[in-house]
Amino acid sequence: MPVNPVSQPGQSTRPVNQGIEMQQRILTALAASLIGAAASAAEVVVKNDSLTDFSSAAIVWGFAAGEKVASWLTSPCNGDLRAVQIFWRSPSGTSAQSIQNAIEIFRSGSFPNPGALAATIGGPVMTDAVLNEWRFLDENQVIPLQVPVTANETFVVAFQFAAVPTPSVDPSVVRDVDGITANRNGLLAEISPGNFVWFNSASLGLTGDWVIRGVVDCAVGPQLADVGVGINATPTQYSAGQALAYTIVINNAGPVASPSTTVVDIFPAAYSVSGWTCSGTGGATCSASGSGNITDFVSLPVAGQVSYSVSGTVLVGTTGALTNSVTAVVGGGVSDPLSGNNTATLVTEPASTQFIFGNSFE
Repeated sequence: MPVNPVSQPGQSTRPVNQGIEMQQRILTALAASLIGAAASAAEVVVKNDSLTDFSSAAIVWGFAAGEKVASWLTSPCNGDLRAVQIFWRSPSGTSAQSIQNAIEIFRSGSFPNPGALAATIGGPVMTDAVLNEWRFLDENQVIPLQVPVTANETFVVAFQFAAVPTPSVDPSVVRDVDGITANRNGLLAEISPGNFVWFNSASLGLTGDWVIRGVVDCAVGPQLADVGVGINATPTQYSAGQALAYTIVINNAGPVASPSTTVVDIFPAAYSVSGWTCSGTGGATCSASGSGNITDFVSLPVAGQVSYSVSGTVLVGTTGALTNSVTAVVGGGVSDPLSGNNTATLVTEPASTQFIFGNSFE
């Protein structure tokens, strides 16, 4: 492998009294150390870094045992995270293999703090001068990595050190050298013995993106999400000039998520909307509030739902039935196998309606 080391000044990227990051720029050749089968045509490598074959990179040292570096990545599709990749490099490119603490996959949290832990690869064996890869193995289940993700979902891949790499000698993690992507690179630093805190790597002086990647297996078959709509009114019969509230529920029965769903409700002309609020359950998201007609973009995981609470008044002088229809349109490469439940219509009668029987009264 060609190596052309060029010395580069070190810079502080750690909290006070926690060490100095030392860097060395190298000319890299990317080679995947595959553990398992080759990537399928449906797989997409998700990354922040710009590293390519024989491009420049910088080795980053100065870590303590137990510290972590992490990339915040965004899935391009509904599918499964099946593999992770980490570039590991020494100046010589000939160091022996080493065993580190862990590779962890987290759900998105609030940057720079990851969310819930989704999977762990314990004791990863790191090979010098290659893009190390750990992937799901169908036959042997040696590394059972299979984390479901949805289109545009952010997930976090973190690498944890077991030992302190010797600067300018041992292999360590690598960053690219053409700038850092905002809010995409994290570092868990030990600020006092046993006290670890997540930081934005840029705030600690890092000037490139970690070469830490994910491989998402995008489903190639039909992506189907059964999205349904329901609506009711309170009270069940209206009085002209009085308040009338609507409750609208949009849910997803699956089998896949519907991350890009449009909800539309054009209210009757005789109904004056004061405003509406929305909340989600099961990981579903929607706009928190609005006024006037509803035209909202929502994300619906499987078994997730959003609920709109609409307040308003029926105009004075209104007579006859009040008809309100709400529709949910599934998008983002997902189809709905049961379109009949994508629209719900509610007819609300005036409270003064009297039922007149054709037969004689008894």
